[in-house]
Amino acid sequence: MMFGSEILEGVRPRSSPRARQAFVTLVTNADYAMGAVALARSISRSGTKADTVVLHTAGVDESDLAPLEALGCRLVAVEHLVLSDEFNERHARGNLHANAPFTKGRKPTFHSPLDNFCKLRLWQLVDYANCVFIDADALVLKNVDKLFDYPEFSAAPNVYESLADFHRMNSGVFVAHPSLATFKDMLKRLDRPGVFWRRTDQTFLETFFPDWHGLPVYMNMLQYVWFTMPALWDWSSISILHYQYEKPWEKNHPKADELKPLIDLWHRFHEGRDVPEIAAFANPKAAA
Repeated sequence: MMFGSEILEGVRPRSSPRARQAFVTLVTNADYAMGAVALARSISRSGTKADTVVLHTAGVDESDLAPLEALGCRLVAVEHLVLSDEFNERHARGNLHANAPFTKGRKPTFHSPLDNFCKLRLWQLVDYANCVFIDADALVLKNVDKLFDYPEFSAAPNVYESLADFHRMNSGVFVAHPSLATFKDMLKRLDRPGVFWRRTDQTFLETFFPDWHGLPVYMNMLQYVWFTMPALWDWSSISILHYQYEKPWEKNHPKADELKPLIDLWHRFHEGRDVPEIAAFANPKAAA
């Protein structure tokens, strides 16, 4: 069953694909639409021929999607997964954060953990041979088309505080091969009695793909590395910069002073301004 010839349940594209590969992101509110604009500009700047697909939920206004469509993104409306009331209650923001609190950084108020499971809709995009998912709070700093050659399921480690983090994956960037069979299997394993995915899609994907392939950390460089592990930061190697926890567009940013160079870089992309050669940027020790 091909995506272009039949609308799959819960997925409604506005247009046909233009390529066989795609960078995919997820937009669930106006804030992430803002982030996706900067991401889309950065992907376009990389010179890729792949599609940029924006999965968007019902809560996103047309006015917030218009800039993405103007940038050539392929918009695909997606519904939230049909999950049990018990599952939804356990993974609602208040309950999840109470049972598995974030202690290292602050999740913004617009973040809803249940939205994260919409990422799994990527496996329904079967008009594409392979996809690279990138969170909307990230930037592509150089061409990363080589990621399409990586196997499913590939992701980078969740490194933002110490080398001990290397054993966990971060689902902000991953390589996947769309498949309705895989999607169906995911739905069977996702919602089971008493199950609790403490980091939502990230914990689920790590469990569903226990032998996940490791991408270089520079394919998903988390912003906290800037001040927690400056020796690991190398602008010339970083391909994708991921603004985990606080977002660069937040007005009351609690770490704005520490992350100012990274925040300034994000605004350059979002506003469509010239971006200096990334390799010429100062490293964190010099910028401190």
